[in-house]
Amino acid sequence: MIYENIVIGGGASALMFVSSLNSKDKTLILEHNKKLGAKILVSGGGRCNFTNKEITPKDYLANKDFIKPILKRYSNQWLLRYFTKRGLQYDIKNSREYFCKSSAKELLDILLNQIKPAQVKLNQDVLSVKREDNIFIVKSNKNLFKSKNLIIASGGLSFAKLGSSDIGYKIAESFGIKVNKTNPALVGFTLQKEQSFFKSLSGISIDCEVKVLDRSFKMPILFAHKGISGPAILNASLFWSRGAISINFLPDFDLNKLRDSKKSIANALPLPQRFTKAFLAHLNLQNCSFSKLTKQEWQKFQTIQNYTFAPAGTFGYTKAEVTKGGVSLDEIDNNSMQSKRVKNLFFIGEVLDVTGRLGGFNFQWAFSSAKNCAEFINKIGKD
Repeated sequence: MIYENIVIGGGASALMFVSSLNSKDKTLILEHNKKLGAKILVSGGGRCNFTNKEITPKDYLANKDFIKPILKRYSNQWLLRYFTKRGLQYDIKNSREYFCKSSAKELLDILLNQIKPAQVKLNQDVLSVKREDNIFIVKSNKNLFKSKNLIIASGGLSFAKLGSSDIGYKIAESFGIKVNKTNPALVGFTLQKEQSFFKSLSGISIDCEVKVLDRSFKMPILFAHKGISGPAILNASLFWSRGAISINFLPDFDLNKLRDSKKSIANALPLPQRFTKAFLAHLNLQNCSFSKLTKQEWQKFQTIQNYTFAPAGTFGYTKAEVTKGGVSLDEIDNNSMQSKRVKNLFFIGEVLDVTGRLGGFNFQWAFSSAKNCAEFINKIGKD
């Protein structure tokens, strides 16, 4: 049998793609895992943060001109209409992040219902792809499959425990398609020896402002056994490759008001005392009153609002929520998600070099790029 479409991958982008097809009966999904949508089920603490109130190209590490029309065409409002029309109830967190009201299973069940009557084959490790006479031949660990269109929705390298793989990149490269260097993203930072005191603060969360390059994130950070994490750090990791970041542990706080205070530093600051005392020790300062600090000591202490250091690295793919890098957008037509080199070969979702911030941006991209691709295939199917 020759299928109309074979989709490699069974996550968010794959399911939205198939859901959006006019004709699904000659479509096959090949999934590595024993079930579809595994990452959907565990994301957002099991409630799936599937979009954000404000989605703009600036929220992504990507070619802005490429993604802008796709995000406009299939926006967060389109996505909300899609799911609410099918019965999904949601909550809004932090006035902007959309989560399933009960559990991610509700969203997944909608998608699973919408892909019928497409065929699904699970526990399929795709080994290679070749093309003969305009037909794609997909070899898995279990069988050979043939199709007219091939859609790569295999994701990135993060969440290894959920069966992530580099097969999408390998397929692209086998057809001469450029793949940009990949790295873990939305992930915690490991530390240089000088910042090892952070590890003693494991479990403490502080509202901070983290700056990396020209980006800043005013969100909590979390001290961990391996280094530092939390929303501000995860977002910063998206734009960091090497070099320094800075942390303001007291954003929107006027330190000068405390310059003559008789209170001890740890008691005067709106920070956990355990953190303040560790930070003072790191600077070789005593927990005295502010008024007793010399001019030089005061200047040293003020670095608490601009503490600059270079992370040693990241926690790696096993802890990363997404992968940055991937199939180069220069190789893809953004009207269709089709390869410019190979007709009827499409790439959607995380396998592409598009990575969003924390907060529903990556699911939005997965769904938007999938819908964009499906509508193109629907159109050519009518011609």
